[in-house]
Amino acid sequence: MYINSISDFRAIYRNGPFAWPGGYPMYFITDDGAALSWQSAQRNRRLILESIAQGSKDGWRVVAAEINWEDAELYCDDTGERIQSAYAEDDVK
Repeated sequence: MYINSISDFRAIYRNGPFAWPGGYPMYFITDDGAALSWQSAQRNRRLILESIAQGSKDGWRVVAAEINWEDAELYCDDTGERIQSAYAEDDVK
């Protein structure tokens, strides 16, 4: 899901960290290709909104939201925390 405006970001953000239908875990992708967990986006929402509004290339401009289907090794580039996946959770110990 591409994010081209503040209203796009807000619409996805309001729906919460899980896609509907299915309840799959989602994360954000920034303009420089970094992955941001939902928790990181929540903590840095003001920076993200400012970057989207200004079209900044500062690493905080969110350009998409995606479902982490099977990547058990996907980590948030801001916090270093692992981003939950939809199908690889049984493989993670």
